[in-house]
Amino acid sequence: MTALDGTLLQLLRLASPALPVGGFSYSEGLEAAIEGARVRDEAGIVAWLADHLHLVLARADLPLLAEAIVAWRASDIERVASLNDWFSDTRETSELRLQAEQMGRSLVQWLKPECAGDARLDALAELRPAPLWPVAFALALARSGAPLREGLVAYAFAWAENMVQAALKAVPLGQSAGQRVLSALAAQIPGVVDAALALPAERRQSFAPMLAVVSAQHETQYSRLFRS
Repeated sequence: MTALDGTLLQLLRLASPALPVGGFSYSEGLEAAIEGARVRDEAGIVAWLADHLHLVLARADLPLLAEAIVAWRASDIERVASLNDWFSDTRETSELRLQAEQMGRSLVQWLKPECAGDARLDALAELRPAPLWPVAFALALARSGAPLREGLVAYAFAWAENMVQAALKAVPLGQSAGQRVLSALAAQIPGVVDAALALPAERRQSFAPMLAVVSAQHETQYSRLFRS
């Protein structure tokens, strides 16, 4: 097996829905958007998730992920902690914050056998209030040896696949419709990643008011399939 094969396999593992971090249990507000009839069908799912991709991942998650990968590679724990704090502070609802915390902690547990002897894992586990999802994922990517851009593409595709699976259950959609939605999102991911990599650190932001609204509504939604 070549070094390239090994790196690709690491990215595929990290992007897989089988990664045991509980991503399948979250819809990130999508379930509430469907309940409130803001999203009704396949076209609505594409529009909602594309907005999420461009307004949230491109401006917050992915730029932060890129900065965290660089910080982990340099063992700059102070910078990592600062990025973790920023992500925690910008979660606008308790569900979004708890999701980031739970998935981050779960990834730490998954990484333990992979990171034996790596002091960075101890530093990750000690982050407060918790090691958050993109910061933990950044350590996994830093260790994988994958180029920065490819790591961000893997993160974005993993998010898209989880969201499509949520849509299949909550709308509901058929499998063929789900693949069309995933294809539409996948076509946009490379451009979104390039925009995130070009974004100056001082312009990183988390501002998606409607996402915050539906996420808050989901916290008191009577009947729910998902945890967010």
